[in-house]
Amino acid sequence: MQTAGQATQQEKRQRIGRQGEDIAVAMLTDLGWEIMARNWRCTAGELDVIARDCDGTVVFCEVKTRSGLGFGAPLEAITHRKSQKLRQLTAVWLANHPAPKVRIDAIGVLLGGPEPVISHVRGI
Repeated sequence: MQTAGQATQQEKRQRIGRQGEDIAVAMLTDLGWEIMARNWRCTAGELDVIARDCDGTVVFCEVKTRSGLGFGAPLEAITHRKSQKLRQLTAVWLANHPAPKVRIDAIGVLLGGPEPVISHVRGI
């Protein structure tokens, strides 16, 4: 059973995560990318953002957001295990949506300053 404080912390993490995803989607849209899906779910898990970049590549974006550096930089949260899970989820999506060119990217969003700091690593 969760206490009120635990629920509040979980809600805060979810709000920060949503804010980071919104910032990442705005950045991708500004680059001219088409957002195909957000928070795509299957029984194996969730893909944060699926987009098509300007050359037609379907890009699966993992977005990590932090409100500060107390737990490390946002992209440090993408472990080897997480990248394996991303490849697995990508394969599930591709089974129903074939695409000739695909890539997995990571986007880190650091909040807490006057402007968010965004890191975009292509092809993780």
